[in-house]
Amino acid sequence: MADLSITAANVVKYSNATTRTGTAGAAITAGDVLYLDTTLKLADTDTAAKATAVGIALNDAAIGQPVVYLVAGGINPGATVAIGTYYVISATAGNICPVADLVPGDYCTGLGWGTTTSRIEVNINVSGVAIPAPEG
Repeated sequence: MADLSITAANVVKYSNATTRTGTAGAAITAGDVLYLDTTLKLADTDTAAKATAVGIALNDAAIGQPVVYLVAGGINPGATVAIGTYYVISATAGNICPVADLVPGDYCTGLGWGTTTSRIEVNINVSGVAIPAPEG
């Protein structure tokens, strides 16, 4: 599989969603996965700090602008989702991918399960652990 191909205009939260608001520290597009430095920035798997995801952006924002982001509950990520697939942050900043796409050295942060073809049920799980290299 590959990163979800997100259409920002189609990103919407479901009624069970919990949201928060913060300030953008980078250019953010709806559907981007975020981590909190002193401001909200694009999460990725490169370092434990960047993999400490706090949510998924619900609106576009330039640096210094407010961002509403989903921290738990249902989201239509603006992409086709595979039912029963567990989604995580990607190695590409801000992106979402299936857990099977992670490689050794990636820090694993779970986002949630695909429950319909247009919904991920988000329950962020920051492991703080990098995928180990295979033995042998």
